[in-house]
Amino acid sequence: MKQKNRWLIALSAVFIHLSIGSIYAYSVFQTPLYEELGWGGATVTIAFTLAIFFLGISAAFFGRFVEKRGPRVSAFLAAVLFGAGLIGAGFSIGIGSLYGFYFTYGILGGIGLGIGYISPVSTLVKWFPDRRGLATGMAVFGFGAGSLIASPVAARLIEGMGVANTLYLLGAVYFVLMSLGAWYIARPPEDWMPAAAKEKKDDGEVEKREDLAQLTANEAIKTKRFWLLWWMMLINISAGIMLIAVASPMAQELVGMTAMAAATVVGVMGLFNGGGRIIWSTLSDYIGRPNIFLIFFGVQLVSFMILPMVGNALIFQILMYLIVSIYGGGFATLPAFIGDMFGTKQLGAIHGYLLTSWAVAGVVGPMIVSFIREATNAYTTTFYVFAFLIATALGTAFLIKRDIQGIQKEKLKLANQS
Repeated sequence: MKQKNRWLIALSAVFIHLSIGSIYAYSVFQTPLYEELGWGGATVTIAFTLAIFFLGISAAFFGRFVEKRGPRVSAFLAAVLFGAGLIGAGFSIGIGSLYGFYFTYGILGGIGLGIGYISPVSTLVKWFPDRRGLATGMAVFGFGAGSLIASPVAARLIEGMGVANTLYLLGAVYFVLMSLGAWYIARPPEDWMPAAAKEKKDDGEVEKREDLAQLTANEAIKTKRFWLLWWMMLINISAGIMLIAVASPMAQELVGMTAMAAATVVGVMGLFNGGGRIIWSTLSDYIGRPNIFLIFFGVQLVSFMILPMVGNALIFQILMYLIVSIYGGGFATLPAFIGDMFGTKQLGAIHGYLLTSWAVAGVVGPMIVSFIREATNAYTTTFYVFAFLIATALGTAFLIKRDIQGIQKEKLKLANQS
């Protein structure tokens, strides 16, 4: 059988992630839904919250399914569920059923999101043993950038054909795109290496970098480094989601930006969310995943301490874009970090377990900022609360690096003895 092209495998993953990444364009439906059905903003937002929650939960529960049945079956199942979720949401709107909308868009579509998110990741890590960060960054970039394409397209379609028909069309289009990605994606042969890397290894120019261990998902969750990484992801995601959720009113309140200028900031944040996934994850291939997370939390800690005192709109935007790029970079770097620490035996399942941090953060981040804003009538305290949480994550990043170094020394010691 002809060898598949690993760059086309990566493109297949991008197709899948671009499709499910359209979830971040959800806000374009809020005003039209209010105008058509009278569903208010808080009521409509519940569907999005459900979708993100079920993304994290389904990623955890279906991780083993992905490992057992492979990326093709898993990605196709995701295409069916996500497409059906959007089409079902259109039908629910057509009959005016709010709870039907919650179930189809939030729960059914959310489960499709979770399966679709993790389906290509472990496969990409295996196809790119020499560039793990770049590979997963490319796929997850699609998820971050999906809203950039979906937002204007969906807005134009809603104007021309209404919300329900727009969801019918998008559901069908995303089903086709995800099915195309599922059709081509496949695991590489066992111990596969790209030709250039294999030649260098055979010539003794480079040594194959060994993973810290080859663990099953059940073995991984019993290790200290799994839970250290879970906490780091929880804080990184919470901080990013918090800023994304209130970026517009925060920009207007803190630095006096107009509503239009603040809306532009939100759009540009999407670019940095997507771009950060490629840049940070690629950089992690060169300086190591533990060092990337140390940079993440060091930069965020300084940024969150400075933001409450910033009165200049340009400096405010720079700090916001930097933090959001780190938010995206954390998602992109995570699968490669999992491969480094736990191996690729059950990477998809371990990735799913770690994404429960996303489900928690999707609720906790916005809740903290909303509670503090209502209690103090300002955002200042929010920054300091998150600065404290980020400081704990920075300490955790030091602990995980020390833990990794300890295991590496022990392995080297045993190797020398033998």
